[in-house]
Amino acid sequence: MDATVRTVKDFILENFLPGESPDQLTNTTPLFTTGLLDSIASLQLVTFLEDQFGIRVAAHEVVADNLNTLDSIAGFVRSKQA
Repeated sequence: MDATVRTVKDFILENFLPGESPDQLTNTTPLFTTGLLDSIASLQLVTFLEDQFGIRVAAHEVVADNLNTLDSIAGFVRSKQA
């Protein structure tokens, strides 16, 4: 598992899904489109990503395409770091 995915997965499990088995959160588990995470969680996630990875996320970038799965989040972070 890629380091970015691991870091984000650990954050989500600790902050939004305490007690959930890590095996239940895969790289392709839909986070927002299924309601697993809500709009407040998205704000907390964006703040974490900005602080953890030294990126800036514009309001128009806070969309499911960028934040819905661990894979999409990792890809988004890499694109912002490039």
